[in-house]
Amino acid sequence: MADTTARALQLLELLQSAQLRTVAELAERLGVDERTVRRDVARLHDLGLPVETLRGRYGGYRLAPGQRVLPLMFSNEEVVAVFLGLARAKAASHEPGIAAQTALSKIKRALPIADAKRIDTLLGVMTRTSQHRGAAPDPAVMLTLAEAVNLRRVLDVRYLSGDGVPSRRTIHPYGLVAHSDRWYLVAFDIDKQEERTFRVDRIRTARSIPGTFEPPQQPVEGRLLDLFADADYRWQVVLRIRETEDNIRAHLPPSVARLERLDRAAEQASADSLPWHRAEIHAQNLDWLPSVIAALDCEVVIDRPDELRNRVRAAATRMLHSAGNDQ
Repeated sequence: MADTTARALQLLELLQSAQLRTVAELAERLGVDERTVRRDVARLHDLGLPVETLRGRYGGYRLAPGQRVLPLMFSNEEVVAVFLGLARAKAASHEPGIAAQTALSKIKRALPIADAKRIDTLLGVMTRTSQHRGAAPDPAVMLTLAEAVNLRRVLDVRYLSGDGVPSRRTIHPYGLVAHSDRWYLVAFDIDKQEERTFRVDRIRTARSIPGTFEPPQQPVEGRLLDLFADADYRWQVVLRIRETEDNIRAHLPPSVARLERLDRAAEQASADSLPWHRAEIHAQNLDWLPSVIAALDCEVVIDRPDELRNRVRAAATRMLHSAGNDQ
């Protein structure tokens, strides 16, 4: 009876995952003969499930159009993907619906103890610096990364860069962070002997290898922002900005610019004056900076590079022409 029930559930899952299944295909998938398949379909009919029979050369079985029947059967990776999706939706909502909460509870109760612990580990090592709505990474990869972060295991990963170049890395994974609609892994790259960030949706495979490591003490979200700000991009921009830190950060967040207060002594002498800050920005291109400088709406001095000065002059000239100034 147990084998018959399990086979019936597997048959139902096969019917739900395709528009049409032939008898021969179902027999091969289930490991039985075609006569057994027909008996199992008859059992589903007897249970009131809407299985239709299509006769003819291209015939077979299908669920009635528009019908989906519970129970659904998921692989471990699919369960993780559903659970994390519901968890993110619940976390993002100020008033999470009761349906999401009860669904989470049911899924958690239905999981084997080992899988439930793996999900708890994954949720425990994740950090969010902003709401996440970006590309969804492979749930199986996420579980492997989370376990490695939690147990301080060395990982062998296969990674695909933004340019489509594959590589293989041996890393010490520090933590998982959701930032600006993407999941990132902060890790130490053993081959390159430096800290790196990896977009998790670009990690193709990940497996634990012998060895452990000691992670740094700094919170992982802080390390991610530092790595973004210090990235080895084409341009190193230095600005002096006379404005409060809060107003500067509204346009140049920590992931974009390093900020340093300059004139503390002068500010103490004149409490009403705005402070000067030094902003260092690493950028792959300069196109976006003139509009940011304009949006700051305060006194800004460009220390370097000269190319940025030229772009700001060109942008200012265009704005003057747009305002009707013929000079």
